[in-house]
Amino acid sequence: MAPDSGPDTLSGWAVRHPGPVASGPLASVRRPAPEPGPDDLLLRVEACGVCRTDLHLAEGDLPPHRPSTVPGHEIVGRVTATGEAVTRFRPGDRAGGAWLRGTCGICRYCRAGHENLCPASLYTGWDADGGFAEAALVPADFAYPLPDTQDATLLAPLLCAGIIGYRALRRSALPAGGRLGIYGFGASAHLAAQVALAEGATVHVLTRSAQARELALELGASSAGGAYDRPPEPLDSAILFAPVGDLVPVALQALDRSGTLAVAGIHLTDIPPLTYQRHLFYERNLCSVTSNTREDGREFLATAARIGIQVTVSPYPLSRAPEALADLAADRVHGAAVLTPG
Repeated sequence: MAPDSGPDTLSGWAVRHPGPVASGPLASVRRPAPEPGPDDLLLRVEACGVCRTDLHLAEGDLPPHRPSTVPGHEIVGRVTATGEAVTRFRPGDRAGGAWLRGTCGICRYCRAGHENLCPASLYTGWDADGGFAEAALVPADFAYPLPDTQDATLLAPLLCAGIIGYRALRRSALPAGGRLGIYGFGASAHLAAQVALAEGATVHVLTRSAQARELALELGASSAGGAYDRPPEPLDSAILFAPVGDLVPVALQALDRSGTLAVAGIHLTDIPPLTYQRHLFYERNLCSVTSNTREDGREFLATAARIGIQVTVSPYPLSRAPEALADLAADRVHGAAVLTPG
């Protein structure tokens, strides 16, 4: 990691050669400090969450959209400069940058309120440099105002893990007081579970990590078992957070009649063949989750503040970004991994 960036440069990490974490896909970089365009915020990064999507980008599961991109899309920072057209933020404000950073605004998906499906959508840390750095540019229209009083490391995971988990929960069509199964229990799952519990659901967690099972029970889950275990009762809804296609038929079989399984990841290993009678009959539903809308973000952040959501983090200095990715790949992260510059 470049140790001493000057006022006109910044240090960070870029995906130089996508490949397995052990091959060292992240490279230390020092670049000129970016200048905000007319609609941009320049943020001095206080914290940036490490998302499984960052891991998929680093390892090449998601093909790079541009060479040597700085990953990171759970950005909490202070506004240090704004573009001339920006009116919602001023220097000194705290703001958040998330995964979705741009849409066309005119296609049929955008006009219908489904901007997450916009064919021209752009993403932080994939189409533009993200928050694994000392500073980042964020389009003001896609930034979220954040409270000054909270620890930046606890806010960062809300900006993707929280928002995507919230959308996955809504996509799972969980009925009031319903029974929810959660497969995989990392950053996103431990936040979505708290929203479901606050809304009166019974939550059953299925994950291979013993530490994650302990956290699930601490947060109020009714049971916590192995990833391939059968939950103690039929499920009205389920969310698959683990990027493991083998779990799709497992989760479908655990659903009650008319239940819904939402697959929350941007990447999933191949799903094995499904049997209509065992997995889909009785009107069981299988759906995916694609990115999020800004309204999802606003709703989730308001909900998180209202219920006093508890964020479990494993902090790393920015200089140890490769280690954070390696720990995420090996399921060694407790809750959410978060990088902090300085």
